[in-house]
Amino acid sequence: MLADFPILQVVDENGLLLHEQYKEKITEELVKSFYYHIVRIRTFDRKAVSLQRQGRLGTYAPFEGQEASQVGSALALDKDDWIFPTYRDHGATLTFGAGMMRTLLYWNGRVEGCVPDDGQKIFPPAVPIATQIPHAAGAAMAEKRKGTKNAAIAYFGDGATSEGDFHEGLNFASVFQAPAVFFNQNNGFAISVPVEKQMNSRTIAQKALAYNMPGVRIDGNDVFAVYFNTLEALNRGRNGGGPTLIEAVTYRYGAHTTADDPFKYRDQSKSETIRNTRDPLLRIERYMKNNGFWDENWVHKITEEISNEVDQAVKDMENYPKANVNDLFDHVFERPTWTIAKQKEEYLRLSGREA
Repeated sequence: MLADFPILQVVDENGLLLHEQYKEKITEELVKSFYYHIVRIRTFDRKAVSLQRQGRLGTYAPFEGQEASQVGSALALDKDDWIFPTYRDHGATLTFGAGMMRTLLYWNGRVEGCVPDDGQKIFPPAVPIATQIPHAAGAAMAEKRKGTKNAAIAYFGDGATSEGDFHEGLNFASVFQAPAVFFNQNNGFAISVPVEKQMNSRTIAQKALAYNMPGVRIDGNDVFAVYFNTLEALNRGRNGGGPTLIEAVTYRYGAHTTADDPFKYRDQSKSETIRNTRDPLLRIERYMKNNGFWDENWVHKITEEISNEVDQAVKDMENYPKANVNDLFDHVFERPTWTIAKQKEEYLRLSGREA
């Protein structure tokens, strides 16, 4: 079965192009766009971890190591497409156009962080596992019924493929031939459980067979493979070819969240080995140097610009008006139940605040 779903690469770990068919498609502009966005979201990710350690941000889910999967897939989208992220896909949403300050607000527990900027089709990050997958199928079905060429992408981890929502979403999308891409980032662990202990399937891509849809297994650290395979899947969906399941094989270097200790359940030396060999940023740097695209002045310029952007976003987040405590109680139901009304009354009384 593994032979039926090989891991596809376009550029190998040494930055060498493996398939000449892509040579003309890989322009300097495209490569620099990949590099810029990977540096940008990695800078953001490291800053967010640092802020959490300082008590300036809530519990945070880092994604370092998975940047190529998120950047490559997000850049393949059109501006009117839908994106359905998990709590670990803010790298993809930032690449797609989400506001950096608003993303930080989300990680500080603010309701404003769940609301996209005007015109953006970004679903609030799904914390329950796999619940966003049927939503993505529904959005894609709706776009098809309206007669548009818009598509939807749903992000999820390997653990989500063991949930019922995964199968229901893929089944609906398959039955209605919806223009959806189900993008799995297989980082090897469902929280602390290794993938081989939470499913008996040899691959995730093979699960597409049950729904008679294309299943593709790619190197999730190869931004070129991610971009071109996602673009192909999206175009197929736009033109009536139905949904696609993509398994991007990648690895998260750090913890599941900042409340987690990965040393408890895995050998962290593997992270350093992968960082030194298969790192997404290292691979694209090697490609740029191999092909004469590397420009130290340009790299220094964008690095400084990105650092300033992140610092400004942090400043804006910390200067944002304080949260309205009523938001905690008033938006759970259309009309607050008596239990919530009682909780609100007691909280306001004990805190000395007014409604």
